[in-house]
Amino acid sequence: MMTSKTPATARMRWAGSGAGTGCAPGGFALVNDPSRPLVVDSWLVADGRVRAWPAHLARFSSACARMTGLPAARCVEFMVASVRQIPATGRWFPRVELVMIDDQPRLQLWPRPAPARGEAVRLWISPTADQRVQPTVKGVDLDYLAELRQAAVRAGADETLILSADGRVREGTTTSVLWWRGRTLCLPPDTPHLLPGVTRAAILGLAATRGIRVQEEESRPRELAGLEVWAVNALHGIRPVRGWVGASIDAGPSHRERLWNTLLRDQAIPPSECGTAAEAPANR
Repeated sequence: MMTSKTPATARMRWAGSGAGTGCAPGGFALVNDPSRPLVVDSWLVADGRVRAWPAHLARFSSACARMTGLPAARCVEFMVASVRQIPATGRWFPRVELVMIDDQPRLQLWPRPAPARGEAVRLWISPTADQRVQPTVKGVDLDYLAELRQAAVRAGADETLILSADGRVREGTTTSVLWWRGRTLCLPPDTPHLLPGVTRAAILGLAATRGIRVQEEESRPRELAGLEVWAVNALHGIRPVRGWVGASIDAGPSHRERLWNTLLRDQAIPPSECGTAAEAPANR
């Protein structure tokens, strides 16, 4: 657990549970030499409860193994230690990172306070096609995605919608995008061009348990006019799209997001259960 002397914005590098002198409980030590991360992941902790923990664990450990060959067991141990560093009160949005130090993969935790939750989102459509190098690994394209989001903010929007070369909807810079056609929940096909969205997967799981029809669509933005469209991620949960900036697209009414956000929140578990969940990880 962070102590009162640990800055909330300070990164902490993990040396392992058996680390000795210079490390806090859990094997963490403050980082004085921040390095650009190769892989990242973040999850919401609200009053000590964690949502979609197994999925975040699986996505991060899988990406670390893919990029550097880091054993999954080491990622599991690190992630369990990390979640137990977060205070039991308040809203937190910790980020775990894989960095390379002297050509060796190292794991570190950034225990950040969570920004205020957004209630809705305005989308700006990127004028250029998706240029990500590795969409399925969260971290590789951080700089590119940050530039796109800054462009959206300059345009008066909250989020950039990324399109394929032929103008089909893929996802946002920090969100997965879903929409409703009548009683059918629709979303872009799960391809190597999409990040494995944790919140997207949680919503699909809820849809399955509630008998909701799900349909994959390769849609253009104009084909979403008048529909209930959601931009979803781990920090904000489900945010309805209330505006399309710079495009002649009418945002549809939102009737479902309050109920579905409640369903997502009900899935959160206390950190004491994260070790058990980590033993059998499932795959934004």
